Amino acid sequence: MTNFFSIAEDINIAINNIVWGPVMLFLLFGTGFYFTLKTNFLQIRKIKFVFKKTFLSIFKKNNNNTVSPFQAMTTALAGTVGTGNIVGSATAIAIGGPGALFWIIFSSFFGMMTKYSEILLAIKFREKKENGEKVGGPMYYIEKGLNMKWLSIIFSVFAFSATFGIGNIAQINSLSSSLYNAMNIKPIISGIVVSILVAFIIIGDSKRIAKTTAKIVPFMALFYIILCLIVLVHNSSNIPNSVSLIFKHAFKPTSAIGGFVGSNISLTFKKGMSNGIFSNEAGLGSAPIAHAMADTKSPVEQATWGIFEVFIDTMVVCALTGLVIISSGEWTSGLIGADLTIKAFSTTLGSFAPHAIAVSILFFSFSSMLSWSYYGEKCLEYFTGTTKFNNIYKLIFICTIVLGSNANLLFVWNISDTLNGLMAIPNLIAIISLSGVICKTTNEYFK
Repeated sequence: MTNFFSIAEDINIAINNIVWGPVMLFLLFGTGFYFTLKTNFLQIRKIKFVFKKTFLSIFKKNNNNTVSPFQAMTTALAGTVGTGNIVGSATAIAIGGPGALFWIIFSSFFGMMTKYSEILLAIKFREKKENGEKVGGPMYYIEKGLNMKWLSIIFSVFAFSATFGIGNIAQINSLSSSLYNAMNIKPIISGIVVSILVAFIIIGDSKRIAKTTAKIVPFMALFYIILCLIVLVHNSSNIPNSVSLIFKHAFKPTSAIGGFVGSNISLTFKKGMSNGIFSNEAGLGSAPIAHAMADTKSPVEQATWGIFEVFIDTMVVCALTGLVIISSGEWTSGLIGADLTIKAFSTTLGSFAPHAIAVSILFFSFSSMLSWSYYGEKCLEYFTGTTKFNNIYKLIFICTIVLGSNANLLFVWNISDTLNGLMAIPNLIAIISLSGVICKTTNEYFK
């Protein structure tokens, strides 16, 4: 058995080096850059329109029997704003230095248009089922737009498999570990309690997931943002120098300081770009599955939520996390991941920091599991052509939460990382191939 896992890990590393190598990073970034140019910098040019159709429409009431555009967005945002936003930025900065934060934000600017494009296609090519539910995503626009059923099945299988890794075990393991370290709660207890809560929400009408995330996501985001702002106000005198470090080290090697071993420009660029892309999932194809269920007639209007989603996920949550770490001075401590984030918050919040971060991870992880369970369900429906396996899938997903609370996270995370990259390949093929549809639909709407 040990040899089996060793061989499997070696194979996964080889595939991962290809999937998340320079070519894939270039394609993910290049796709966003391409659509930014093709739409004449829509994310800037139509910023007032985006703000009006997203943030200002949050308070509008909708039919209780439908999923509002905001609820669809929070379901997608719940899947992207996970533990990676707390841990990912810290890891990127710990390895690549402060300059990594610049490349995180830089990549997210162009990622806005990648997310916009895939959501537009999800609405454009979605289907309405007999029960009135709207379904869509990469599997549908690959099949209908490119007439490549085999490629759409490949995507759905990769996405379905990823739900048990990045959408389940990785989330509950991070959650149970943080609660154990902060409050001495045994991981198995966390797994059992969370599995019961997830079961209560995902068993039954899928609209319940959207309505739940619409309540959790704004609260969890606001809670974490307030924590960051408290620390930044305390460190306000260090912010100008921190901003200077971000820009300075983005374009020159980062020298070894304290426990920081130093990095070169290539490493800083790679860690920043990859973390930015991994954080907001622009181009991976997961978010369009959630957006497809929105009660909207306009592909363009729903697609603007993608711009808003990337903004909140990366330019707010990730950027604030990074600024907290740099302004605290702890980026030179030699710590990495959640330990670095907690250490940075502890400089202001003291012994309350581990508890505060644990609560943040609790909400981030829980909401991510809800969203990814929905992604898995829709992908399973697609490649099996039936809904009769849905309850079996949900039962397995719930049981996996309990088992995952004590799992070997490193191997699971590596497999999940590879599956996420494999998801992106068919999705990017579709987005680039259907660029004419995206640009035509956008131009017609604004004309």
